[in-house]
Amino acid sequence: MITKFLKIVLIMICIPNHLLANTLYFQEGLELFNSKKYDQAKFKFEQDIVFNPKSEKSYLYLSKIFESLNKKDLQEQNLNTVILLNPKNEEAIYNLAKLKLDASDYKESKKLNEKLITLCQKLCDRSKKLKTEIENLSKK
Repeated sequence: MITKFLKIVLIMICIPNHLLANTLYFQEGLELFNSKKYDQAKFKFEQDIVFNPKSEKSYLYLSKIFESLNKKDLQEQNLNTVILLNPKNEEAIYNLAKLKLDASDYKESKKLNEKLITLCQKLCDRSKKLKTEIENLSKK
């Protein structure tokens, strides 16, 4: 009886510590990202993803790191993952639309921006500017 009780207490102590450690990876990654320590931040975000594969925020910040490193393919891959996890993530849709526009994929950029306009809550002004930019560049 006492050993079962001790096991239960031990489990109750360990599980919250394990869960807390998992959430700390993202927070540590964010602090490193804000300090422009991208390699260390990348590692922390990847650790967060190992314990929380649906961490859209970690994927989003990984895309920002890859953007700063000019690794467009990895940036796009992470943005697509964010959108897969949360199809209404405005920042990911906007960043992917900008990425497609930079790659001269006007059709895809326009399609993404139209999606953003339909669900826009935070990035409405940016979306309108992007629409104008897409229209102007696609005319050339």
